Amino acid sequence: MLTTNYVDGAPNWVDLGTPDVAGAETFYSALFGWTFEAGGEDVGGYGTFRLGGRAVAGGMALTDEQGPPAWTVYFQSPDADATARAVRQGGGRVLFEPTDVLDQGRMAVLADPAGAVFGVWQPRANRGLDAVTDVGTLCWTELYTPDPAAAAAFYRGVLGWDVSEVPFDGGAYTVVKPPGAPDEQAFGGLVPLGSDPVDDVPYWTPYFEVPDCDVTAARAEELGGKVRLTPEFMEGVGRFAKLADPAGARFAVIASAPPPGA
Repeated sequence: MLTTNYVDGAPNWVDLGTPDVAGAETFYSALFGWTFEAGGEDVGGYGTFRLGGRAVAGGMALTDEQGPPAWTVYFQSPDADATARAVRQGGGRVLFEPTDVLDQGRMAVLADPAGAVFGVWQPRANRGLDAVTDVGTLCWTELYTPDPAAAAAFYRGVLGWDVSEVPFDGGAYTVVKPPGAPDEQAFGGLVPLGSDPVDDVPYWTPYFEVPDCDVTAARAEELGGKVRLTPEFMEGVGRFAKLADPAGARFAVIASAPPPGA
């Protein structure tokens, strides 16, 4: 599971690029209870979504030339420049070169060999999100990729992940986690592209925890978003749905099953 005890290779930030920041603020405020705190000129207007005063995501205006509306998941790196070099050596691309963000940290935006976009954040003054796994916050990440085995090898080389297979009825689910960590500390999964008809391109999707998946999915539609995959239940995991906001940025929500013995 995700925690704010950040370690190298684990998710430590997530942000939204959108052509309509005001519209995104309205949508995610009504859906998750977030507020948006716009940044100044020194950070190009990059802002922070907050829940109860805690940073739960970033947000920025995006032009058509910069790409489609999207959520980006960032993973902790001890050296963003070295990670960018490893991405190139592994057959990926560097979309945004490593750059300092004031005294807060150093970041880069990258793509794996299949084209899935992700980021790395090398923390300094800003270690990462203030809250995860709580209702209204990031709780899981998932990569849709044409070749999970190749993806596992790439990210192992770039971010040092360990990979394991978790069995479930009818198959197994590939989870990723910090080096040497047990499955309970997994923070994401690798899913074959095409296993779900709504996922047609490789991409990382963030999952946000909600108290009721069905209510949240219905509310997203009321607010102008889209339900890409209607709520489904998985034993031991919870009830989840795949959504898109009014601008088209993809994300997912889940009402997680309580841990065994809870």
